[in-house]
Amino acid sequence: MTQIDFMGKRKAAYIISILLTVIAIGALAVKGLSLGLDFTGGTQVEVSYAQAPSLDDVRDELGEAGFGNYSVQTFGADTDVLVRLQQTFDEGIGQQVIGALRAQGEQVDLVRAEYVGAQVGDQLRDQSGLGMLIALGVVALYVAFRFQYKFALGALISLGHDVVILLGFFALFGFDFDLTVLAAVLAVIGYSLNDTIIVYDRIRENIRRSQSNDLIRIFNDAINQTLSRTLSTSGTTLLVLLALFFLGGDMIHNFSLALIVGVVLGTFSSIYVAAAMLLLVKLEREDLIPAKRENAVEDELP
Repeated sequence: MTQIDFMGKRKAAYIISILLTVIAIGALAVKGLSLGLDFTGGTQVEVSYAQAPSLDDVRDELGEAGFGNYSVQTFGADTDVLVRLQQTFDEGIGQQVIGALRAQGEQVDLVRAEYVGAQVGDQLRDQSGLGMLIALGVVALYVAFRFQYKFALGALISLGHDVVILLGFFALFGFDFDLTVLAAVLAVIGYSLNDTIIVYDRIRENIRRSQSNDLIRIFNDAINQTLSRTLSTSGTTLLVLLALFFLGGDMIHNFSLALIVGVVLGTFSSIYVAAAMLLLVKLEREDLIPAKRENAVEDELP
């Protein structure tokens, strides 16, 4: 079995986690998330080509025409393209898009142009934020019930660590944050929690088996015993996500990117945040194995 002193390197990991968290919070505070059309409202224009176009060429043509903050994706058939613009709707927006796309001599027709209201965006944003808070609360209750409240605290901090850094990553680099990315964030919570539960289960089992009070050694043994499973799961998941990232198209590009970053964060945090946090909150054997009272029988006598 591999023997790596994970807990011996926990102070360096603390520094990395704190640094990443500070950068993420700073990016969220200064730049904020670049909210997509789902949250902000805007305009979407559907056009139809005579022959299937190259989406990269469509993006280049819109960029040259001066449009900003847009996304382009196929919509149904390969000849149908949906252009999403984060700008105010007006009656001529459809013709402006058509004019830009016909500049290269393409045969393209306007199917529809419509406004997506910000009120829908506000409702989606509020409900999604509430859903994330409820998910974290249920996770804390589940871990506290299955293990012990110190484990719940470690799991909650670990999940918060992953979510904050992931959101900060999108804020720092200005990637669009839409409903697909929100779905990826919720998926990361589930993935990270699953990895954390595996490690916690082995830690609890080793504490109950061992007579030693050397928790650092027990934690290292537990992490090393689950390491092959963690790397196998993370590795195969990343292979699929990388395939989606490079081959899946523009529609799920940010979704797959969020999951790639989340899987890496979840693997790191299950060891250096969730597990190491148990040492910071002073987990002891007695928290899982109550000490027997030496004079229990005498205390019961009148």
